[in-house]
Amino acid sequence: MSTFSGLNTAYTGLAAARQSLDVVGQNIANSNTVGYTRQRVTTSAIGSLGHVGPLAGAPRVGGGVSVDSIARLGNVYLDARVRTTAGVAGYSAVRANVMSGIEDSLREPGKNGLSAQMQEFWASWQGLANSSGVAASGGVVLEQAGVLVSQIARGYNEIDAQWTQVRSELGGMADELNSAATQVANLNVTIRSTLAAGGSVNELLDQRSALTTTMAALTGATVAERPDGTVDVLIAGNALVTGDTANPITVTGSFQMDGATDSPVRLEWAKRPGSAVALGGGEIAGALSMLAPANASGTGGSIAEAAESYNDLALSLAGQVNAIHRTGETKSGAPGGDFFSLGTGPAARSISVVPKDVGDLAAGAPGKGGLDGSNADAIAQIGTSAGAPDKIWTSFVTRTGVVARTELQQAALAELAAGSASSAQLANATVDLDEENVSLVMFQSAYQGAARVMTAVDEMLDTLINRTGIVGR
Repeated sequence: MSTFSGLNTAYTGLAAARQSLDVVGQNIANSNTVGYTRQRVTTSAIGSLGHVGPLAGAPRVGGGVSVDSIARLGNVYLDARVRTTAGVAGYSAVRANVMSGIEDSLREPGKNGLSAQMQEFWASWQGLANSSGVAASGGVVLEQAGVLVSQIARGYNEIDAQWTQVRSELGGMADELNSAATQVANLNVTIRSTLAAGGSVNELLDQRSALTTTMAALTGATVAERPDGTVDVLIAGNALVTGDTANPITVTGSFQMDGATDSPVRLEWAKRPGSAVALGGGEIAGALSMLAPANASGTGGSIAEAAESYNDLALSLAGQVNAIHRTGETKSGAPGGDFFSLGTGPAARSISVVPKDVGDLAAGAPGKGGLDGSNADAIAQIGTSAGAPDKIWTSFVTRTGVVARTELQQAALAELAAGSASSAQLANATVDLDEENVSLVMFQSAYQGAARVMTAVDEMLDTLINRTGIVGR
């Protein structure tokens, strides 16, 4: 090996140290960049040229160092765990938020809840039974009845508004998913071509990883890597992204809380109308589960089930009060009619009070005179009967509280799991400034050492070329 080869060996050391310093600088510059994964230069020793035969001579030193690649220090298993836990956490978080909204709208227990209002309503009838000849007592009944039906309608409307909000948010989630899928497909193309040209794709991989995590949080999607550097994003085994192709989804269905239409909301493949998308979790699955129609078993979507509970309350209240009010007699001796009426549409929204004047209240029993309050007392006792509307409402409130608490607990546990997975990923991938500073000093020393070797070889060559043969002149 000639002395000149030492220059090349020193040069490779300089190049490797400089490349490593560049990567350290990149890491430090992105220490606060969200989603950035730290990088390292991968090097290998260059072996000496092979010599065979009788003139092979003594063993020879290698030819320096080769910069093989710039490695991205991510971990596919930690990334997969983050995506899995993100899907579970997204599903639980949406359900917990919706259930919390339903529970808050009930205002139970408290003076502003329907339980307290129904107690006031029954108490007003008891007051009328005790003072049937006093006009003010009848006025209290009409006032409390008006407040009660208004509060039932308001509660139903709040549930309806919540359904509309979740439906709107679902559309936004679908748009976000389609946008992310398109970006991943485009990144697949760029990554594949860059790798084929021998370039570095580390920053592109960071972008794609963030996007696939978002997609997993929305749908519970999984990721399958291909040998060419691209990835497939799968939802329950069906490809949302494959290579450079994104398969968009769309939200269909026009189910409405007022019963105008009964087409359930669901997710379909945009290119295959009528073909439903099976989901393995995520925020979209959580929203769809909340938007499902009510069913006879009471296991439908929580929002629709809540609306049905308001309707059941209105129907029970109207049916039981009307049944007794019809058997009574007004102060003038006229037979009693319906106290509540139900119009078209949802019962909770259409229920109204029929009597407009105190004289229309059938507080007494037929033939017992205008001062009798026995019929008003019978209506007052509805609140304590076995099948009272209060029982329907109490059962719904209790069930809602239990479900809301369960969903909140599950969401908290899922968030803990997602946080743990994210922390493990960050611990592995995030830039550590102390580590980078140590690397900075190390590569700086390596650069200085390689430069010193080059200087020494240069001095040796100067002696060899310019001074050989002049000794003794």
